[in-house]
Amino acid sequence: MNNLNKILKKATDEHWSTGHFNVSNLEQFRAIMDASKAMGAPMAMIGLSEGERSFVGLKQAVALGRAFEEEYEMPVFINPDHSRSVESAKAAFDAGFNSVHIDLSKLPFEENVAGTREVVDYVKSKNPDVSVEGELGYLRGSSVIQEENIEIRPEDLTNPERAAEFVEKTGVDRFSGAYGNIHGIAANEPKIDIERIRAIRDILPENVFLVLHGGSGITDDDMRKAIEAGIANIHINTEIRIAYAEALREALAGDPKQVVPYKIFPPVIEAVREKVEEKLKLFGNK
Repeated sequence: MNNLNKILKKATDEHWSTGHFNVSNLEQFRAIMDASKAMGAPMAMIGLSEGERSFVGLKQAVALGRAFEEEYEMPVFINPDHSRSVESAKAAFDAGFNSVHIDLSKLPFEENVAGTREVVDYVKSKNPDVSVEGELGYLRGSSVIQEENIEIRPEDLTNPERAAEFVEKTGVDRFSGAYGNIHGIAANEPKIDIERIRAIRDILPENVFLVLHGGSGITDDDMRKAIEAGIANIHINTEIRIAYAEALREALAGDPKQVVPYKIFPPVIEAVREKVEEKLKLFGNK
């Protein structure tokens, strides 16, 4: 078992970040693997939301991960991104996902703690090497292009002391907070509270690692500052979807009579690969 936490510890200590990229199909998966291999990444971390899991299949996602891990000779962590219930997180783990994300951040604090703790205890009782992520704070938006502005309220943001309490009570390995980041790409740029990230990093134990969700749309400058402040894992989804969809539309428009999938998809895979390489370079991936 390749231990994700060891890689995240190295990233934290050396002030670079790993990437977490979502997939809905084989083409995106292959593009991410190609980019990770080309950039010399220490691993590939593949996320599937509940919708993406339903589309791809739990066992199918795990099988793809194992096949790519063997072919590319690098660790591949399959993560159930934003599991909105204890049952959803457990189902992914039971299917073979080798990383877990339980997101009960929309629930009251004590309910979030209780559910997250249940998932941590369940996973660790079966495989203590599997890294578990919990979430506290409210991230607005969804993983699409949004035409309206999204305004972050002060109460949305994660309080450092509350984060420390959450981590102590749940026993999570990875902590995701709200620092001004949003899901998707809004009309306005997100304003990342770098000092809040730094304060949370300072108050949490060294063996708990910070995750930044909603990485799409954040400026390169803010991304670098967030990494320097302690972010060790960054989630990218919307920009992957945009690269994929735009390249697919162009490929179909350029040759409307083409019906052979393996002739249509190479430029699509290339577009996603280029986007992932761009992000890994920005993250200082080592």
